[in-house]
Amino acid sequence: MPPDLMRVLAMAGSLRAASINAAFCRAAARLAPADLSISVYPGLGDLPLFNPDREIDPPPSVRHLRQSVRQADALLIASPEYAHGVSGAMKNALDWLVSDEGFVGKPVALVNTSPRAHHAYDALRETLLTMSAVIVEGASRDIALLGACVTEDAMVNSGEVAESIRHIGEALRVYLLSPEWPGPSGRTR
Repeated sequence: MPPDLMRVLAMAGSLRAASINAAFCRAAARLAPADLSISVYPGLGDLPLFNPDREIDPPPSVRHLRQSVRQADALLIASPEYAHGVSGAMKNALDWLVSDEGFVGKPVALVNTSPRAHHAYDALRETLLTMSAVIVEGASRDIALLGACVTEDAMVNSGEVAESIRHIGEALRVYLLSPEWPGPSGRTR
């Protein structure tokens, strides 16, 4: 990977095979600016339930999550709302990251793919701020993806939706190039 390529780790909070949030993350990877690499984290379903007793010597799946987050310049999070709450898979992943120093100060684009469902979005935002993430306001938004635009290809080929997704990538890119973001240690810009 070229040294000037900015890395974004996308995390979808749904484990469903036909997840709209996962499709959104894949579409974002396809529509990212040339100097922004978005990869979709595949292992949320592999994480064991959070247990503070295991933090000293976490299982391999947790070590992989933490390493992936540390290596990313920013995160892109899209998660569904279940019964007015954050999905269990997303909350579990965040619980494993709470004590990880690699998460502190991490820029996050938070996307709500179902604007009528705002409880989980609001709760996720509060959780991320409590965990010392930096919410990138310009890259955090609602994108209505219900109806016909629920697959990765549909999102990429829909003018309005594709433009909104490109805006998120561009806003992350601008933030990562801005003086307000110090960048990860050891990286030159």
